[in-house]
Formats: sequence, C-alpha cells, structure tokens
Amino acid sequence: MWVSSSIIKSSGFTHLFARTKAFRYIWSTTFPFPPLADYNPRLESGSANTTHFASQHYTSNAGFCSSKPFGEEFDSTLKHIEVSEACVETVRNVLIKHSWINRFDSEFSIELDEYKVIRILDDLFADTSDASVALYFFKWSELWIGAEHSSRSICRMVHILVSGNMNYRALDMLLHLVKRSDGLCLVINDLFETRRGDRLVLETVFSMLVDCCVKERKVDMAVKLAYKMDQLGIFPSRGVCISLLKEILRIHGFELAREFVQHMISRGRHLNAAVISLFISKHCSDGSFDKAWELLMEMKQQYGIKPDIVAFTIFIHTLCKSGFLKEATSVLFNLKLFGISQDSVSVSCVINGFCKAGKPEEAVKLIHYFRLRPNIFVYSSFLSKICTEGDMLKASTVFQEILELGLLPDCVCYTTMIGGYCKLGKIDEAFQYFGAMLKSGNSPSLTTYTLLIGACSKFGDVGDAEALFRNMKVAGLVPDVVTYNNLMHGYGKTHQLNKVFELMDGMRSAGVSPDVATYNILIHSMVVRGYVDEANGIVSELIRRGFVPSVLAFTDVIGGFSKKGDFQEAFLLWHYMADLRVQPDVVTCSALLHGYCRAQRMGEAMVLFNKLLDAGLKPDVVLYNTLIHGYCSVGDVEKACELIGMMVQRGMVPNESTYVALVVGLEGKSDVNSDKRASILLEEIFVANSAK
Repeated sequence: MWVSSSIIKSSGFTHLFARTKAFRYIWSTTFPFPPLADYNPRLESGSANTTHFASQHYTSNAGFCSSKPFGEEFDSTLKHIEVSEACVETVRNVLIKHSWINRFDSEFSIELDEYKVIRILDDLFADTSDASVALYFFKWSELWIGAEHSSRSICRMVHILVSGNMNYRALDMLLHLVKRSDGLCLVINDLFETRRGDRLVLETVFSMLVDCCVKERKVDMAVKLAYKMDQLGIFPSRGVCISLLKEILRIHGFELAREFVQHMISRGRHLNAAVISLFISKHCSDGSFDKAWELLMEMKQQYGIKPDIVAFTIFIHTLCKSGFLKEATSVLFNLKLFGISQDSVSVSCVINGFCKAGKPEEAVKLIHYFRLRPNIFVYSSFLSKICTEGDMLKASTVFQEILELGLLPDCVCYTTMIGGYCKLGKIDEAFQYFGAMLKSGNSPSLTTYTLLIGACSKFGDVGDAEALFRNMKVAGLVPDVVTYNNLMHGYGKTHQLNKVFELMDGMRSAGVSPDVATYNILIHSMVVRGYVDEANGIVSELIRRGFVPSVLAFTDVIGGFSKKGDFQEAFLLWHYMADLRVQPDVVTCSALLHGYCRAQRMGEAMVLFNKLLDAGLKPDVVLYNTLIHGYCSVGDVEKACELIGMMVQRGMVPNESTYVALVVGLEGKSDVNSDKRASILLEEIFVANSAK
C-alpha cells in the first residue's frame, strides 16, 4: 500500500486502532448496506492492505472513538469530517458511477495510492462542483491510509478548493506544507503539475503560497517564489505583494524593496498609497524623518498619488513613538492644509504619545479640542499611563468606566491591567482579570502569558508559572526569550537547577537564542546553590567565545567566591572586568566587601573601600552598612561611627540596618542599655555631621 514520503504518524498498533475504531464508523455511515450474513463484528485480514468490516453493528451515530493515536492533528481532522447524510450519499453515488466501488459491495477494498486519490478527487469535483465533497473524501481517505497524504495529493486538493471558492481551507493546507518543508522546490513543482488548467486559479494558489511563506517569516523563500511565478507568467496579488514588500523592507532594506516594486509595476501591480506608506514607515523606523517627510510630500508630484490619512498617521505615530510629540502635534493640526481631515486614529496616536510621556493633561486637551468620543484605543492609552504609575485603584475605576460606556475591552486593555497588578505582585487580582479576559472571548497574547509567568515566578508559585507556560503552547503561542527567562527565574528561585538546564535545552531546541538575561539567571541560580566554580566556568566560557558577561553575572560570581573566602578568584574576576571594560557598580563592590567583612578582614576591606573612592565610586547606604556591620562585629564601634559620619556627610540617612549594627557592637561594652546607647550615638553623629 502506498504511503507519503512524510513520516507515518502511527505504529502498527495505532494504525490498527485507526482502522478499527475510527474507520469503521465512517465506513458504516458511508455505506450502510445490509450484511450478507448475520455474524458478530470482527476484523478479517484478507491481506496486509485490505481491511473488511461487518457493517450491521456499526451504524451508531455516537461519533468517533479516539485516543489520539496520530497526535493532535488527528483530532482536528476528525472534527471537520462530520458531514450531512446527503454529502455521504453523494460520495457513494460518484464512487459507484466511476466504478470505484460496486453497488452491492459491503466492503471498501480499494488499495488507495497517490494516483487513485487524485483521480477520485477529480471525479468528485467534476460531478458535483462542490469542493466540500472532495474535501470530505480527502480527509476520510487519509484516515483509511493511516498516513498523511503526499505533497501531490495535497496540492491537487488545494487546486480543487480554490476552484470551489474554499480558499480558507486551501490556505490551511498550504500553510501546513510550508511549515513542514525546508525548501519549496518540490511543493512548487507539485502545485504546477497538479494544476487544473485555470490560470486564475493557479495564480491564486501561488499567491496564497507566497502569503504563507510571509506569515512563517520565510521571506527569502517568498521572494524566490514570486520571481518563479513571474517565469510562469503569473504574479502574486496586490495584497500579497504589499505583505511581502513590508517584510523585504524589514529584513533587506530599500535596495531589494525598490527592485521588487519595479517588478510589481512591470507585472501590472501599480503603485498606490499603501506601497508608498511602507517606505515612509521604514524611513521613520530608521530615524530618517526628513526622508520620510520628503517622500510624503513628493507622492502627488512624483508618483501621481495623493497622500492619504493612513500615510500621515504612520508618520505621526512614529514621531510619537520616538518622542517627537511637538512635531507630531504640528503635523496633526496641519493635515487640513493637505485636504485631509483628522480621524480618531490619527488623534489617538498623539493622545497615546502624551500619555506614555507622562503628560495626560495634554492628552485631555486634545480630546476636548477634537471633541473625540472616547474609544477603546484612547482608554488603553490612559490605562497604560495609570498602570505604569502603579495606581491600580484608579486603573480599575477607568476599566469599569469602559464597561459602563458599552465599550468592549480588548486584549491590550486586559493585558495592561494584568501587567499593572503583576508589577505590584498582586497575583490574585491579575488572575481575576485574566479570567475575565478569557470569559469575554479575548485570546491572551504572548505578552499576557509572559507577564503572568514572570509574576508567578517572582511572587507566587512556580507551579502556576509552569501551567501557564504549557497552556500558552497548547494555544499555539510560541514563547520568546523573555518568556523562557521568566520561567527560568522561577526555577532558579526555588533551587530547581535541573529544570533550569532543561529549560535552556528546550530554548535551543525551539530555536530561541539565550540572551544576557538568560545567562545571568543561570549563573545566579548556580551561585545560590553553591556551584560557584561551575558558574565561574560558564563566565569563562562566555568570554572565550567572545561574549562579554554583564556586570550582574560578574557580581554574582564575585559574591560567591567572597562568601567562600576565596578572594584570589574574586579579584581575578575583578581584573577580568577591567580587561573587558565592564565597569563594576556599587553592588559588585558590596559583594567583595561583604566577603572581607564576613571573614573579619576589615583592614583589607577598608583598603579596597578607599581605592574604590579614589576611583570615583559613589557608595550607597547598603555598602556603608556592610562596612559598619563588619567593624561592629569585631568590636570596633569607633571606626563604625566614623563611617556613619562619612555617610551622613554624603547626604545619606542611617537606617534600621545601621542601628542594628551599632546595637550589636555596643553589647557588653557599657552598663548603659545598648539599644538606648545606639540611638543616642546615631542622633549625635547625625547632628554633628549633617551641617558639614
């Protein structure tokens, strides 16, 4: 029996399962003939390629029985296979008409191969002009074969679907082909060789294939395919050309994009405002606002195309994103000079810009001036500003106002609220909005899941973060490096070092490259577990490969060595930082000084501290308290008081940690209560040094 070149999805057992559990239902509902003899249902194997069923006992309408023997795609196939009895009868009549089955047969014993599948599909569509009938048999036969159809069979089905105005189904199949193919040479040949003679259908099919390549970010493949189409005398549709051009500009820049536009024009795809707007957007994203404006002004004169509100809105939006709010506002108010009226989108862009810049009063002025009726985009801008400030009480009031006005919050609104609560560590409130989001029918985005995973890892239960990670993958979302890092942080925090490494492997398998934050989390997790030497090995390996570890990575390892008392290795890393031009910060210095203080080597600690001061380091309260704690632990309260005075002179106020250090240092040194004596000392030092 023929099978496709793709990997068969089932073992012998699951193949048997498919034929006995799934196929017997389809067969019995498709060909419900009376049996030749009354016997119990059984599986008879006349040969390895032919399976017979007694139909009498399988006429139930209970549906399919499946334990997913072929994986997730098997279930989705079954969902679409249920059709009306009229369709089933139509298939049966066509098969009888073309002698694929005998009217009196109670068995389906055709040995299906690629050639026969394509011929039957053609017969079904030729006789019915209904692509859904052919699609029903196509899916049914795949279950019978027990493997995916070949590329040629799929391509023929695609042509039939487009001919029958079922483009959405054809697009799904083409997307599947693009995802599973490393190269498209075979697919292109199969699509061309299985064409049905209609040039318009062929052009539509190839346009859809280009669009699928664009969606899968296989831009170079899409460009090659577009030029291959040109050789065949066809070309992608205008909409597909614009989608492809956008990606060409993003990846390859202007030169290849201009070449492609010339090709578009030569094939009758004339320039319009949408095409020019892509070049304006690219200039803006590159920061070349003068070139973008020049192109905007030349559209009418040079290309005979009047700039539309979309082109201007792109320019205004990018100005706002780059912080040029004054210029964006000026363009907005002068639109009427070009014969264009402001719309809610162009005004909302500037409102959003003012909100993000922390100028909500300017945003309100624009709303009043243009008498803009509040829409969901405007509310999202205000919500973003309020949530950034951490005023979630006010944000929840605004969100409630959105609902009361009859507006429907979108994914952005819900995600903004979720992000605000996650930032404050209020996990329960974040999940309440997540639940409301799901109930409203909005699908969570990658950002939504990433925020929740990060909050659960940082403030909540890493088990919840794991569940969210699994759910987002089931929903078809692809985790990015930030999502992985958030979950990895949770594993590191709970000392699950094995899962940290497993997740790193999972990242690489998924084609996600670790970034600086990934290595910081990995190194920190190892140091916390006491694997300082191993963490140092990772730092050394990164340096050997030409990467420059961050200050945070160096700080963690230096801190780890300092706690162990291995100051030689700590200083070696310190010198590595200088060689790599990585400037130590106050936290790095604190880590090293903390090690000296912990080992009660205060002389060396003070020498290092003075060197750091000479080098221009500005110590913070934490660093001073580290030294103060160190001197108090060895009973040198006088030196500790000198450091407190130095701290006050530099404008810093002693805190609870300073007070506790003094109490420890004063214990047993006087008849006076150490708590009381520490308070008096702090007050005297503060008064004596605050005026200096």
